[in-house]
Amino acid sequence: MPEPGPEEPDGLGRRLREIYARLEGAFGPQSWWPGETAFEVMVGAVLTQNTAWTNVEKAVRRLKEEGLLNPCALDRLRPEDLAERLRPAGYYNLKAGRLKNLVRLIMERAAGDEHRLLEEPAEVLRAALLEVKGVGPETADSILLYAAGRPVFVIDAYTRRILVRHGLAGGREGYEDLQALFLDHLPRDARLYNEYHALLVHLGKLYCRRRRPLCDACPLADTAPRPKLDTTS
Repeated sequence: MPEPGPEEPDGLGRRLREIYARLEGAFGPQSWWPGETAFEVMVGAVLTQNTAWTNVEKAVRRLKEEGLLNPCALDRLRPEDLAERLRPAGYYNLKAGRLKNLVRLIMERAAGDEHRLLEEPAEVLRAALLEVKGVGPETADSILLYAAGRPVFVIDAYTRRILVRHGLAGGREGYEDLQALFLDHLPRDARLYNEYHALLVHLGKLYCRRRRPLCDACPLADTAPRPKLDTTS
């Protein structure tokens, strides 16, 4: 874990660091985001919406095998042909449209060069991504963190559930409010945020499940009094 900033962490900062240390000790490095190129990461960020990563991998592999995993090739591909190739990822017609929208941004703003797009200032890039139909804060921040290497923290359903169950959030906070918990109390470090988010996702999948969570076996079991579980989270 990176060294603390110039100021000593407050109580919440220490709690977040303790959680990170527990998860890192239990699970080890997660090596996220799985992807050989920045564009592959961007595509994965769109396709992973409402589906398991194993399904995303099948769709990405098909695009890769057909030489279509680049902005120019996807821009030329008809929406219906793209949708057919995205079928393993579920909601394939919807995701084809969203992916086309993202590709259009790359083509119009960066002449088809995703690296040029990702080099834009973080605030500018995030605003541009959020203008793309079908790209919300979680997807935009996943692209910023994992494809562009910017120090932003991704908030997803797993993270929200874990924060609520461990008394760090009440459950009604907005995306930016939960994101601020990490940005305001941890060093601004992309590698740290990358590993922390990946570890929380791993914890959510294995232990802090929506229904029938495995609290007794959880690496965080003794870090705080166990809260009342909200199985609707």
